[in-house]
Amino acid sequence: MAMASVAQQLTGVKWTPLLWKPTLAQKQRRSGALPIVCSIAISSANNKERIKLKQLFEDAYDRCRTAPMESVSFTVDQFSEALEKFDTETEIGSKVLGTVFGTDTIGAFVDITAKSTAYLPLQEASIRRIKHVEEAGIFTGVKEEFLIIGQNEVDDGMILSLRTLQYDLAWERCRQLQAEDAVVKGKLIEANKGGVVAEVEGLKGFVPFSQITTKTPGEEIIEMEIPLKFVEVDEEQSRLVLSHRKAVAGSQGQLGIGSVVTGVVQSLKPYGAFVDIGGISGLLHVSQISHDRISDIETVLQPGDSLKVMILSHDRERGRVSLSTKKLEPTPGDMIRNPTLVFEKAEEMAQTFRQRIAQAEAMARADMLRFQPESGLTFSNDGILGPLGSDLPAEGLDLSEIPPAED
Repeated sequence: MAMASVAQQLTGVKWTPLLWKPTLAQKQRRSGALPIVCSIAISSANNKERIKLKQLFEDAYDRCRTAPMESVSFTVDQFSEALEKFDTETEIGSKVLGTVFGTDTIGAFVDITAKSTAYLPLQEASIRRIKHVEEAGIFTGVKEEFLIIGQNEVDDGMILSLRTLQYDLAWERCRQLQAEDAVVKGKLIEANKGGVVAEVEGLKGFVPFSQITTKTPGEEIIEMEIPLKFVEVDEEQSRLVLSHRKAVAGSQGQLGIGSVVTGVVQSLKPYGAFVDIGGISGLLHVSQISHDRISDIETVLQPGDSLKVMILSHDRERGRVSLSTKKLEPTPGDMIRNPTLVFEKAEEMAQTFRQRIAQAEAMARADMLRFQPESGLTFSNDGILGPLGSDLPAEGLDLSEIPPAED
């Protein structure tokens, strides 16, 4: 216990000796004082470090309280000026440049170099409906221009929006496209009694049934993309009216009888298939698919199939187009057995069909003139149509020069 008293006087720390039971060999060597000496040395070294650290903290505390700017290279006023210079304008309605530094399931955290963190909610991340901000291209490190739309009452953080900025840009884009009379692609997303709703440039527009050329029921054209033109663009009234009829008016003139076009099967009915041919819906009747009889149309065609079809008729007033693959078959039944061959020979077979039509029309006109003496034209015994005192060549017009369909 005398050793404990000496250690306590040297270190100022109350010291309790270790309870040590020597082994038999240790009792014989009688060297039990060595462990006690080591414990005193370790305890003394630790306390010196603690005392030194305590003194450092006390000195630092005194400097912060009495001379906080000692050894600092700038003043408090300079620090305040720097904050004012680099602090971002955080008024509601102002635009700011920010950097995304984190995301979660309901939004993203954005650094806008302000005094508090800003947040982009999921519903404000895009003009379109999304389930995660990453679908709108919002990742850590992305820099974007945001609009401040509010403030969080809990931590005074700013609430940001990209949707509002995109909304304004979309209306501006639609006005520009209307002025250019441009044709745009619109995705049909829902139908009602008066027409269908299409999504264009991220906005929802209305397409009246009177402005749709296809006669396919509204529920069957949902999710389709069709060409559209703008009829009315009114941001103040939130009115966006579109027309499919105006968009396809220019291309309808190219749908001549006998022309071959590429289409995609939209839907199947027991009586035929509706085929999209460049934004216009045409009917490929089951009787016009093949020369061979087809009892089940699904054995030949499926929705989404791409195929070549020939225009049989086109009623522009009623918006109806009749199609045929039967007329394109090199051999009857090829559309069932070898549709690839039908599509490869489509132009060739269509040319043959047009020649037959031209020949039939020429013969019909000749027959009409044969029985109209007032026309001044007559046929000779050789089948040559000639004039009676007209300016036509004396030898007349030889209709035999029209190439036969087989050539």
